[in-house]
Amino acid sequence: MSRDLVRNSLRMRPDRIIVGEVRGKEAFDMLQAMNTGHDGSLTTVHANTPRDALIRLETMVAMANLEIPSEFIRKYISSAINVLVQVARLVDGRRKLISLQEITGMEGNVITMQEIFSFHQTHIDPEGNVKGRFKFHGVRPKFIEKFKVAGIPVSQDLFDPSKYVEV
Repeated sequence: MSRDLVRNSLRMRPDRIIVGEVRGKEAFDMLQAMNTGHDGSLTTVHANTPRDALIRLETMVAMANLEIPSEFIRKYISSAINVLVQVARLVDGRRKLISLQEITGMEGNVITMQEIFSFHQTHIDPEGNVKGRFKFHGVRPKFIEKFKVAGIPVSQDLFDPSKYVEV
């Protein structure tokens, strides 16, 4: 059923496609949609790390029994997905973005990524809330150029490794 919904949505010529969560064979249809010019499309995948999310996505595509070689699946994933956002539930029960990574391509048969930002817990305040800071890892993401072209302002302070955003 989910596969039919993703495929049928493409017939409506959408600007974006959002799939709440891929858990199975519909992962392939989602990747196809993302590879046909639907920039800004998104989905969620449950995994422990961004790398595990890519492995899980590859496994779900393989479950579709399309007999696609794993090397091709990885190339397809790396061309369809630009950014991985990892969210985790912290000890205070709140969910927080803990890692933002950009897919940079392929090296041999491996999808390459670079971490742009990560959250580092520093302490728990007296009310039991997790406190910490976001750390910039020193590499400006390629997608910033797309932001500029789209007229989306991005503060240059965001990419200053000496500045941390306390949260």
